[in-house]
Amino acid sequence: MLVLSRKKNESIIICDNITVTVIEIRGDKVRLGIEAPKDVTVHRREVYEAIQNQARSHDPGTQAINP
Repeated sequence: MLVLSRKKNESIIICDNITVTVIEIRGDKVRLGIEAPKDVTVHRREVYEAIQNQARSHDPGTQAINP
């Protein structure tokens, strides 16, 4: 895992076409903005896991894809 420190309005770039920007820092919460191509799916981890669990329950032979 790569760990980076960023301040408000600073960004990181992933694969030349995904930008993650720190929008706001309030107490122990950080708001991030994510710019990605329309064909790139972006989910919060808990949403992604719920989607994977639902897919597995509909087709038990389906293997989950790691994020």
